[in-house]
Amino acid sequence: MHNRLGSLLAILVLTVAIVYQANMAQSLYRTCVPTLWQSQIFNRTVPLASSLYSNLKCITSSSHSSQPLTRKAFSSSTMASQKSFMDAVKTRRTYYAINKQAPISDDKIEELVNDTILHVPSSFNSQSARAVVLFKDEHDKFWDFVIEVLKPMLPSEEQVKSSTQRINGFRAGYGTILFFEDPKIVTGLQTKMPLYADKFPQWSEHTSAMHQFVLWTALEAEGFGCNLQHYNPIVDQKAQTEWNIPQEWQLKAQLVFGGRAGEPGEKSQTPLEQRVFVHGK
Repeated sequence: MHNRLGSLLAILVLTVAIVYQANMAQSLYRTCVPTLWQSQIFNRTVPLASSLYSNLKCITSSSHSSQPLTRKAFSSSTMASQKSFMDAVKTRRTYYAINKQAPISDDKIEELVNDTILHVPSSFNSQSARAVVLFKDEHDKFWDFVIEVLKPMLPSEEQVKSSTQRINGFRAGYGTILFFEDPKIVTGLQTKMPLYADKFPQWSEHTSAMHQFVLWTALEAEGFGCNLQHYNPIVDQKAQTEWNIPQEWQLKAQLVFGGRAGEPGEKSQTPLEQRVFVHGK
């Protein structure tokens, strides 16, 4: 009798776990059948329910959301939910042909930026990376600034024309993420650990690069096309003034993103034998 009842409640546990929360299912099981609390059926079922719920929640809802899993959540799945990390790495490319279409919402983009800032590592957990996200008109304004400050530096009308055309290609996108590093944090680490003082600026660059790569990969996994630009330091002051960015922050790169309006170019590869060396296998 216990086995039959246990089996029926095991199904109930899985059902509740899928449509609501695994911990609620565990509480239900414990309340309804105290005598089965230590049974093998329960011990096998609740971990399975918890695991199933966790995997489904990962795919269909925000990692910061406390809302229960519902049928509606399945309608908002994205490309990223269907890719492994290495799949996303392999398909990340440079897209120069982009437009002002966005496959996901601004809120979702902001969530990706927040998750990147929170979870990408930094040397000695310095957390020196800073990100400024520019959407739509603000994105356009940034690239107008770039043209404005770049033109007087170009020696010929031909270069002005070609550079303007190139920058307008970035302006054609949906948004730009400005990556900064806070040098006060780097200086503080140099003072605190003088043995590594000469290394901290380099490690700060590594930190910024990891943030750039993760966001680039994440946005492309969601369906955007992206390219990475470096119009710093010529545009730093105008950007800092316009968007109230601390003057001491150092601009490192600009990640441009938008809808895909074309395919990336061919990518050649140097043979792995010249780049990877394995010992002790």
